[in-house]
Amino acid sequence: MAKITAAQVKELRDKTSVGMMDAKKALVSADGDMDKAVDLLREKGIAKAAKKSGNIAAEGLTHIEVSGNKAAIIEVNSETDFVSSNDKFIKLVNDVAKAIVENEPKNMDEALALKLDDGTVNDAITGLTAVIGEKISLRRFKVLDKTDSQVFGSYLHNGGLIGAIVTLEGSDEDAAKDVAMHVAAINPEYMDRDQVPADVLEHEKAIFTEETKAEGKPEKIIPRIVEGRVNKYLSEISLADQEFVKDSDMTVQQFVESKNSKLVSFVRFEVGEGIEKKQEDFAEEVKNQMNN
Repeated sequence: MAKITAAQVKELRDKTSVGMMDAKKALVSADGDMDKAVDLLREKGIAKAAKKSGNIAAEGLTHIEVSGNKAAIIEVNSETDFVSSNDKFIKLVNDVAKAIVENEPKNMDEALALKLDDGTVNDAITGLTAVIGEKISLRRFKVLDKTDSQVFGSYLHNGGLIGAIVTLEGSDEDAAKDVAMHVAAINPEYMDRDQVPADVLEHEKAIFTEETKAEGKPEKIIPRIVEGRVNKYLSEISLADQEFVKDSDMTVQQFVESKNSKLVSFVRFEVGEGIEKKQEDFAEEVKNQMNN
């Protein structure tokens, strides 16, 4: 049997919002497998859904740079939010984004080798790390291209803790920015329901089926209930089907169509997304209970 740690319990609680002991029991039953433990809790109806964003742990900034028909979105990490508000750090982030959008590197090695005023991107990061005394790193980036008949819409939330950029077919830049704000706020996983992989859909359908059975619903109506829950799930993760954050009477797709436009693509970066941070205080808090 795998040893269940306090950090695993916290991670499962963060994903499902269940109680500590329910999380521990699920992990024990799943032999430490996080995804399986989430499924077990959902099947029991204790956890209705799993958060997809992962643990937000690292500090830093996202930034978006647009240049004609090209755009770049990047994330640069620091160890503390104090550093992420430093003028030198902000300048570094801006300079790196400009270099990436101008040169369109294909991978991280190419990005770090790009030339800035005083050496390479890597030199600038290493130099600022030495000056500030904190580790700084270019975590990720994405370069986007559009046609002359398309528009970019970008939005940085809270100074750059979340960055979102949307491409629309059409000429309405304000509409594209509104959709980017929606993406930043709601965090869709797919452009539309057709992009949801078949195996993901089947997995969710199986979970909903077990959940519905556990609720004691009559066998003959279970398929209809499951179908409704699958459709609700798709409307929550698909950008096109989500209720538009600025007008809940219409979906995002309906809003875009009302502006004579069409959804093309979106990218969303959230600082520290998916990076796990040590939770020593929490581990200490539950240490005795974990040993019971």
